[in-house]
Amino acid sequence: MGEDFYCDEVLSGKTEVRRVLETENVLAYHHTRPFWPVHIVVIPKIHVPSLVDLGEGGERLLGELLDVVRQVAARVTEEHGAARVLTNLGEYQDSKHLHFHVNWGEPKG
Repeated sequence: MGEDFYCDEVLSGKTEVRRVLETENVLAYHHTRPFWPVHIVVIPKIHVPSLVDLGEGGERLLGELLDVVRQVAARVTEEHGAARVLTNLGEYQDSKHLHFHVNWGEPKG
């Protein structure tokens, strides 16, 4: 597998996901291997390297992406009373595709 799980697996359809919210340009889905009891990933549907390297077209997507993150976080907060929104950069970013984690609860395991 390459450095972009989201393009290589999720967006290609190789890995099936349970969708939470989807727009023309953004997908939110339940993480395939959740670290928290509620663990939702929000990604742009085109390759965007990271929050500090938006690549070509990433700036236009950022508003829509953050709107979906906001909607998902609001749902999680409504259902559970709280939510976290996380993103990683550099060495901390396992998949080199901009993504946000919306989660709730204590880490599993």
